[in-house]
Amino acid sequence: MTDEELAKDLGPLAALTIGIGTMIGAGIFVLPGAAVKAAGPLSAGAFVLGGVIALLTAASASELGTAMPKSGGAYYYINHALGPLFGSVAGWGNWMGLAFASAFYMTGFGQYVVTFLPVPSLVLGGVTVSAVKLVALAGGLLFVFINYVGAKETGKLQNAIVLILLAILAVFTLFGLLNADLAKLRPFVPPDRGLSPLLPVTGLIFVSYLGFVQITSVAEEIKNPGKNLPRAVLGSVVIVTLVYALVLLTVLAAVDNSLVAGNETAVVDVARLLIGPVGAGAMLFGGLLATASSANASILASSRINFAMGRDRIVSEELNEIHPRFGTPYRSIAITGGFILLFILLANVNTLANAGSVLHLIIYGLLNVALVVMRVADPEDYQPDYRVPLYPITPILGAITSFALIAFFADTIILLAAGFVVFAMLWYAAYARTRATKQGILGKYLLQQSEQLPDAAVSAATSVQPDGGYRVMVPLANPESERDLVSLAGSVAKANDGTLVGVHIVKVPDQTALESAREEYDFAEADRLLEQARADADELDVDIETHTVLSHRSFEEVFDAAETYNADLVVMGWGPDSHGSPGRAESAFEEMTHSLPYDVLVLKDRGFDPSHVLVPTAGGPDSDLSASIASVLREFCDAEVELLHVADDAAEGERFLQEWADERGLGDATLTVETGDVEAAIESHATDASLLVIGATERGLLSRLVRGTVVMDVVEDVECSVLMAEQSRTRSIRKRLFG
Repeated sequence: MTDEELAKDLGPLAALTIGIGTMIGAGIFVLPGAAVKAAGPLSAGAFVLGGVIALLTAASASELGTAMPKSGGAYYYINHALGPLFGSVAGWGNWMGLAFASAFYMTGFGQYVVTFLPVPSLVLGGVTVSAVKLVALAGGLLFVFINYVGAKETGKLQNAIVLILLAILAVFTLFGLLNADLAKLRPFVPPDRGLSPLLPVTGLIFVSYLGFVQITSVAEEIKNPGKNLPRAVLGSVVIVTLVYALVLLTVLAAVDNSLVAGNETAVVDVARLLIGPVGAGAMLFGGLLATASSANASILASSRINFAMGRDRIVSEELNEIHPRFGTPYRSIAITGGFILLFILLANVNTLANAGSVLHLIIYGLLNVALVVMRVADPEDYQPDYRVPLYPITPILGAITSFALIAFFADTIILLAAGFVVFAMLWYAAYARTRATKQGILGKYLLQQSEQLPDAAVSAATSVQPDGGYRVMVPLANPESERDLVSLAGSVAKANDGTLVGVHIVKVPDQTALESAREEYDFAEADRLLEQARADADELDVDIETHTVLSHRSFEEVFDAAETYNADLVVMGWGPDSHGSPGRAESAFEEMTHSLPYDVLVLKDRGFDPSHVLVPTAGGPDSDLSASIASVLREFCDAEVELLHVADDAAEGERFLQEWADERGLGDATLTVETGDVEAAIESHATDASLLVIGATERGLLSRLVRGTVVMDVVEDVECSVLMAEQSRTRSIRKRLFG
């Protein structure tokens, strides 16, 4: 299948209001009563501390978001940095956390509605569904539908809701300031409890700060994310923290604290006292807007996380399908909506709020860890437009404070969160590990440092790596050779029950920005080439996905693409002057700086005909791959396979070749042993062959550049097509240089 992208529909104001709209909800209209009861005026400090903790993670989210503006937000960053095991935890936690939060907001919406609108309960099968839940279900269905029809409509709705809500709160705060008496704020710290309630209350109210990271969940849909994303993420936290603190201090300074403590509708009652019935009505209307805004933004973000999980095969990739008319991941939105409605029916409002909050704290902690991993590993493609200040202090504090706050929730909520973590890990082990193909930066880094790390660390990193389906990547450039390459690669993919990955690389001049090229270039030729590849793959009955990559490089980009798309094998054509080092599939620069993390087949195509395959072998490191390819061609192309070994002693050579062939399932192939010159023997037998499959030379870079190789001589001298095979391996710098 071809990549499907989301349209960039969200401007900076829409992005900002997604964060503000998600956060301004329960924090203003429900939680002040419980917070003041526990900590008095110090509760305002708890809201500020919650904002500071959120700001630490917001900084990390901004850096990661500008480096990787991808749908999925925190889930995507954790999956990319820490690997699919933690990606499964983050994905399920973030997805379900937002679904819990959405259900909480809609339940709050129902509570506000039934205070002025009589709604009857409903009895279904002997079970009574309360009026609050009926309204919550209706509201949930409405906002799921709004998100179903498109992000642009959602962004416009967020703008209107949040601006009206902020105006209501501004008027309320002004009346509070006119009636404020600072003496009512003293003592600010409860004399009998001191500062001890500060952290527990911060944990209690942290549900109010769930919105800011969700802006990154729609990063793919934000215009100019390099600038607008950090402004929206950091700005939403700062604005909401100021609003929380100012409103709460105003309330406590304007009325006696006893009116607020323990009162679930404190702001509405305070408005009635200060402004009268009109004020109470306005705050009631504000409560409706706040809960609706929060639910709307949470549904938008949660469906995008589900979309990203499908893209990474943590859940079924069928959830990726984009609606042909609305351009939204409609299946993801529909399933998310189903979870929200289920949670509304099954849980009470406190359980919904706390579950959403604690799951998000897990995600925030992991997100800060992900930033540290990206900085330490420093992958080549990590180029954020915004960088966290005071690194590494900021992300470390963000991780510690996020995880520490979990301890202040009720035991049942902590057990629920732990249950989700265990479920996500089991899901990865039982379902996603065999399907996921993306290896995290952490896993790659640990394996690259295997010689310096303890065996236990390397073993642990290896044991949780994804074991997804076999993936064969084919760089496609020439329509004349496309069919041959797809036939060869598709046969290997089919033999391994794998997926074919067709990649067309469009080279862009250095003077042209890639974003400009994306908008201005005509991709009709690329589309035709990839469409033909899909048709050829269909004939072979093998799955295929196709990608067009814009790059300032051509040949070198093949290797980056192979790692990006998690290839197990790369099948490429041989073009003139395409390689910096003869006889290998790496350029000189790649050879010096990288190991080869995947198998490579390079086809010198003189007409792909696998009817008679000749495989010379001396038992070298690449001969196993040559044997595997010969077996595939025999099974899927009815190839006649001939094995050739050149030895000093014929009898000893025959024993070696028979044993070698038997071990690789080729004992019934034609076995030929020659003595004398290796190159001459290969060329002689290649006269009758239609395809020569030969292992790449084991000589090192300097040896090949100075002396040449048997492989390269044979490639040029024989008349049949030649397939060079090289297995993945890791070599030291000494071996890379001298073989």
